[in-house]
Amino acid sequence: MWKAVLPGIIALVTLGLSLVSGEVIKRDSQVLAFASAAYLDEGRPTASIGRTSRTQKIAAPAEAGRPVALVIGNAAYPDAGLPLSHPVNNARAVADALKDQGFDVELGEDLTKPAMEQALETFKSRIQPGTAALIFFSGFGIQAGRQTYLIPVNAHIWNEGDVRRSGVSLEPVLNEIEAKGAGAKLVVLDASRRNPFERRFRSSSAGLAAIQSPDETLVMYSAAPGKVVNDDAGELSPLVEELITELRAPGQSAEDAFKHTQVAVARTSHRKQVPWVSSSLVQHFAFGEPGANAQFSAR
Repeated sequence: MWKAVLPGIIALVTLGLSLVSGEVIKRDSQVLAFASAAYLDEGRPTASIGRTSRTQKIAAPAEAGRPVALVIGNAAYPDAGLPLSHPVNNARAVADALKDQGFDVELGEDLTKPAMEQALETFKSRIQPGTAALIFFSGFGIQAGRQTYLIPVNAHIWNEGDVRRSGVSLEPVLNEIEAKGAGAKLVVLDASRRNPFERRFRSSSAGLAAIQSPDETLVMYSAAPGKVVNDDAGELSPLVEELITELRAPGQSAEDAFKHTQVAVARTSHRKQVPWVSSSLVQHFAFGEPGANAQFSAR
């Protein structure tokens, strides 16, 4: 009897083992296929909403290394008489030149104090460790208490106290972006115009005061501290006209660009206007070389 049944039992056992093995192999194959797909998908971008690939994560810091700029031109000061002829044109020309050099630029024209403060907050929010940052201002600047204040268009000024209340000081801004780890910090102030409110002051305050800036800062004024310049009839101020030429010189360092601008303005004005440059910049920063700047700006 056993001899008759045994072949059937062996056949059933063999069939069972084959089915189990096949299921295991199938499961293993599915796991292996899933793992392989996940491995391959990990390294390539995906169009699926809500998913972020490793490639996208790696690409983000490269964008963060792009230099940023805040460019402001204030010309229409109702309390100071006729609008200034240069600042808005200056700001637009500088903004265009900086964009051509790879800067991420925010442009503001005829800004009130709240608008200037908001523009500065937006600018500061874009600063990441190593980011090169440039601030350009063209308009009225007034010194009070040995500090320079940039004047918004809605300012009503009768004394030095009003300058401090109505104006915007750059020193706290530079300190804040320094604390955020900014790389090279560049400032251009085309604001050494005669104080339009000086007759209201008890004491004179000609020109701008030197900015107390953090390390790695390069500053250029349209005139030396305490000196003033008058706007001429041109479309752009002499400082901006020469600066734009230097910005477009390929691969030129910021210090060389500012120095060459200073020399050119002094020469063409027959030394009636001599811009002033102050630098504590140690690292190399060259306009139009974002890759090199990201390398040198890293701390």
